[in-house]
Amino acid sequence: MQNKNPYFFLILSIIITVPFWVAFACGDKKSEDKPAAEKPADPGKPGAPEAPAELKVASSLTGAGATFPFPLYSKWADAYGKDTGLKLNYQAIGSGGGVAQIKKKTVDFGASDEPMKPEDLQKEGLFQFPMAIGGVVPVINVEGIADGALKLSPAVLCGIYLGDIKKWDHEELRKLNEGVNLPAKDIAVVYRSDGSGTTWIFTDYLSRVCPAWKDKVGAGKSVQWPVGMGGKGNPGVAAYVKQTAGSIGYVEFAYALQNQLPAAQLANKDGQYVKPSIESFMAAAKHADWENAPGFFMVLNDQPGAETWPIAGATFILMHREQKDEAKVRAMFRFFDWCYRSGAAMAKELHYVPMPENVIELVAKKWASEITANGKPVALK
Repeated sequence: MQNKNPYFFLILSIIITVPFWVAFACGDKKSEDKPAAEKPADPGKPGAPEAPAELKVASSLTGAGATFPFPLYSKWADAYGKDTGLKLNYQAIGSGGGVAQIKKKTVDFGASDEPMKPEDLQKEGLFQFPMAIGGVVPVINVEGIADGALKLSPAVLCGIYLGDIKKWDHEELRKLNEGVNLPAKDIAVVYRSDGSGTTWIFTDYLSRVCPAWKDKVGAGKSVQWPVGMGGKGNPGVAAYVKQTAGSIGYVEFAYALQNQLPAAQLANKDGQYVKPSIESFMAAAKHADWENAPGFFMVLNDQPGAETWPIAGATFILMHREQKDEAKVRAMFRFFDWCYRSGAAMAKELHYVPMPENVIELVAKKWASEITANGKPVALK
């Protein structure tokens, strides 16, 4: 039956359309009123919509320094970047270069395996904290000698690097390695040519166990080597050892594994010969009293314990105490906090020792009290 009312269809369209627009407007209003925590966009994530100033986080960071932790930092940065979009440009130029760059403020953070002394931190306006612990190991390229087959005492290792022990079949080496076929071949010594925290750990160890080394050479990121040839960075030393028959060098353990370089056993403070491993590094790390270490200054060389690897150390991050860019500070806090809490398994995979929970909490408290942006503390979240 046809409706003769001329306004029938106009009235019908209004009845249908008005509820739709009311529902749409209410839905949009509800979305606007939705709490920030329930919204799908994360204001702290790089690339997210504009966020309140206190939640802003930088989308990129720059760092430079130690090659010792580079395999670990690289893996952490890749995983964290995929999760958050953060781009980290870390230059593995050696601890000396990292300290120089953070002093000049050309990078957001520096990295060093030699901890800065509290008075030097104060002078430069810097704050440091440990990220992980690893071991420095003597590696060799001697035909017929497999990984872990060669034993070295502190005195023999020192004698080799002083140039006093020149041949692989030297009497002192034969005494330690009965049954090992030691060739009558010259020992080719390899060391770091750049300013290096790995070198500092190694030479600090030699200074502790060998009076002659302490008197003639001493400890430092860069020293006057009595003998040998220099390679740049841990990769450079590893490459020289790998391509030079009859050579010995020192590298962070991850580089020994990556390059399949045989590592020597080393006698520790208890007189026990131990192989480098995450377990022997952990045995060294357990003696660290971080809570009572001013400026987190800590040296882990030549620690007691039958299972302890004797050449170990932490790797440190350096930041300026007073910052101008709050977003960058928060980005650093979040990245390093993620490394501590979510990156521990990755650290173990690469044979680094993750920092224990009590140290992580201690560092977080120090961030809150020691680091400021424009005179104000920077909240992590």
